[in-house]
Amino acid sequence: QVQLVESGGGLVQAGGSLRLSCAASGRTISSYAMGWFRQAPGKEREFVAGISATGYSTYYSDPVRGRFTISRDNAKNTVLLQMNSLKPEDTAVYYCAAYTNQLPPRHHSVYDYWGQGTQVTVSP
Repeated sequence: QVQLVESGGGLVQAGGSLRLSCAASGRTISSYAMGWFRQAPGKEREFVAGISATGYSTYYSDPVRGRFTISRDNAKNTVLLQMNSLKPEDTAVYYCAAYTNQLPPRHHSVYDYWGQGTQVTVSP
């Protein structure tokens, strides 16, 4: 079992930055692909960014590419999401997820473990 805990969310003005952290426990995540997803009220959970188990490959959704950066530190069992140039449309609950394979899928339904989420609110 893998437990995931997100932190770093909050309220920020448009154009600002936040860094989300996902701390894993229970077992090492070095063999898991990791993903960040977000869900706004009334909307489907959507893929934001993913990183391969080795950390060599990263993937982004079109709305965040160039503004967000995903990274991981397998020695510390953590995954980060650096979010810059935030926009009001980035407002959502952000979730960290782990997938038992090398590459991160874009669909949320196949992920094996989830955190509880952290709220990100971007004001105009």
